[in-house]
Amino acid sequence: MTSLQSAVLTETAASRPGAEWWRTAVIYQIYPRSFADSSGDGIGDLRGVTAHLADLEDLGIDAIWLSPFQRSPQKDAGYDVSDYCDVDPIFGTLDDFDAMLAEAHARDIRIIVDLVPNHSSDQHEWFQQALAAAPGSRERARYMFRDGRGENGELPPNNWDSVFGGPAWTRITEADGSPGQWYLHLFDTSQPDFDWTNEEVREEFRRILRFWLDRGVDGFRVDVAHGLIKADGLPDYTPSPEGGSMGGDEANVPYWGQDGVHEVYRDWHLLLAEYDGDRALCAEAWLPTPERTAEWVRPDEMHQAFNFAYLETGWDAAALRTVVDRSIAAYSAVGAPSTWVLSNHDVVRHASRLALSAENPQGHGIGPDSPGQPIPEVGLARARAATTVMLALPGSAYLYQGEELGLPEVIDIPGDARQDPTWFRTNGERYGRDGCRVPIPWTSDGAAYGFSPSGESWLPQPAEWATLARDVQTTDADSTLSLYRTLIAQRAAYGLGANDLEWLDVPDGADEADVLAFRTGELTVVANTGSTAVPLPTGRVVVASGPLGDGTLPGDTAVWLAQD
Repeated sequence: MTSLQSAVLTETAASRPGAEWWRTAVIYQIYPRSFADSSGDGIGDLRGVTAHLADLEDLGIDAIWLSPFQRSPQKDAGYDVSDYCDVDPIFGTLDDFDAMLAEAHARDIRIIVDLVPNHSSDQHEWFQQALAAAPGSRERARYMFRDGRGENGELPPNNWDSVFGGPAWTRITEADGSPGQWYLHLFDTSQPDFDWTNEEVREEFRRILRFWLDRGVDGFRVDVAHGLIKADGLPDYTPSPEGGSMGGDEANVPYWGQDGVHEVYRDWHLLLAEYDGDRALCAEAWLPTPERTAEWVRPDEMHQAFNFAYLETGWDAAALRTVVDRSIAAYSAVGAPSTWVLSNHDVVRHASRLALSAENPQGHGIGPDSPGQPIPEVGLARARAATTVMLALPGSAYLYQGEELGLPEVIDIPGDARQDPTWFRTNGERYGRDGCRVPIPWTSDGAAYGFSPSGESWLPQPAEWATLARDVQTTDADSTLSLYRTLIAQRAAYGLGANDLEWLDVPDGADEADVLAFRTGELTVVANTGSTAVPLPTGRVVVASGPLGDGTLPGDTAVWLAQD
């Protein structure tokens, strides 16, 4: 980053612990291939991001988290990285990245880069060297190569399953043509796991961090931040059928949440501290409780961790109150802010998920044959209300591209159009994550709804995108886009990210099981998660997620009230 770019975002907060920008920021996730395509090839790119920075500035967000754009064979949409210090040609060039970064900084928008340290692509130079090298070599020691079990090594080293389905081990053929060792891949076969007990791996990622920090990025979202270290001896493990594939529902998983990961992030914390501007690390760590997740954000480790316990909580007042209490207590105990998130590129969009009537484990997705199909009107009402609650909570909030348009999960993607490895590795038993990754609509009548000038789209867009496009919603005061603009602006005006939260008694005549009520600074926030209208407390309406009754708060609605 040039000294001029640095000056744009360097603040006195760096010398005021507790006032760092990331503690209260609203951060917008861009999934680059689905955001905006400038080239016409049907895949979003960095120039597309730059072209729409004014729209994000208008939305009012503080920072952008960019899902992977580094060089990759794209077997898992960029989460299989072959070169960590270059831009994949489908997304542009390093010059395009630098131009986007400079423009974002000029608009006072920070940039967080996705980093994938658990595994690389099998096309990474290191893994190709490992395949050509002998067992026990330096090249193989960078990855998790092991001898097989059985009389002739014909069985995998243990019984672990891949997150994407099927075994987590693949056997290679040695250079002489003989059956060889096995390598671990917690995800697709094209994503071999690094061995993080190897100092050479650690030093390589220090180099990668510095490469992007020197260019001026403001932080990193760390993919699978709970998975780098595996338990000694790689013991067998069988997850429960109800557990999420990323380990969020279970403790003591030998490949998730091992103590050794914390050494890695203490090292990275010190590295980021060498740079000005409060650079930040955010953990994608799927763990069973907020208390466990808070271990990732102790003062000398990461700065944020995604609050998946909150994301996985249904539209239920009592459950929401419990998870908010536990989250604030757990993160405050280590001096960190809680984060709040409802959607991302790996889960069913909350405009559909909150209206599901059947269990939906993370990563499984939904399709036309899934049980408990959502009712679109119910899902959207609950999504708007849930976001109204979320953006009033203290801490930092993450938004996923398109949720500000009220986009639902796309359910009817034909099987031959699906691209998620989960779909293929489970022979179609799990739909995977394509439904939340469909390119978003900018215009109601343009080619590919304004996503691409050619009309191409790497996943098919549904006809309903025409009614949800940004240009339709921009001038509609009742649109979901207008709601998000108002929520973000009023959140900043009332300083809600830094406020304390005080629970209130529910309004007289309301059922505690259905109503959530709290005070944050000058505002009272009330949400009705039930189906029956409840009395509306007194106060001036600052923003409401939907139409209010005459002195009542309808079901699936939330409101902010000012006590003037």
